[in-house]
Amino acid sequence: MSSRCRIELFCAGFVMLAACGARTTQAPPASTNPAQGVIGSALAPGLDHPLITIDPRAAAYYDNADAVMTGKRLYAQYNCSGCHSNGGGGMAPALMDDSWIYGGRLEQIHQTLVEGRPNGMPAWGGKISDPQLWQISAYVRSMSLPATLDAQQGLTPSQLPAPVPRQVDEDAGWTPVPGTSNDYTSLTPGPA
Repeated sequence: MSSRCRIELFCAGFVMLAACGARTTQAPPASTNPAQGVIGSALAPGLDHPLITIDPRAAAYYDNADAVMTGKRLYAQYNCSGCHSNGGGGMAPALMDDSWIYGGRLEQIHQTLVEGRPNGMPAWGGKISDPQLWQISAYVRSMSLPATLDAQQGLTPSQLPAPVPRQVDEDAGWTPVPGTSNDYTSLTPGPA
């Protein structure tokens, strides 16, 4: 078989595969609800503040001791402590410090639970009801509060969680540290 014949067969097979893989279904319409947008953590250089940071659904879980206690129960029932221990970390990150890889706001924690994260955090959206995910988020957020850390007794942390006050997640947005060499808002021209 000549090389030209092989190329023609390869191209014909590729065209057939591409045609078989084409879909005729229409894409779903884009959401017009701003609360369903991506909640950015402003961890990407160049962003001075995420576009969507406030999810109105979170309001019901602030200053809500019942939501935090229910979240604590659900955290245990869904075996979150299997990876995160009781908030002190294990094979997964600690939840009792102020280091949040994907953002520590209640909305961002909820997004992490819904979507999951690379390298081990499963996506729970569609598997656990959304109100329960918000309750777990409230409990997880409460673990790093000073009131929760001060109430710790014994070797098992986060057993007396405090409600999450709204003001802990209210901020003016992320801004660069003063004196940094890059203000993340101006452009540096490249070589001509």
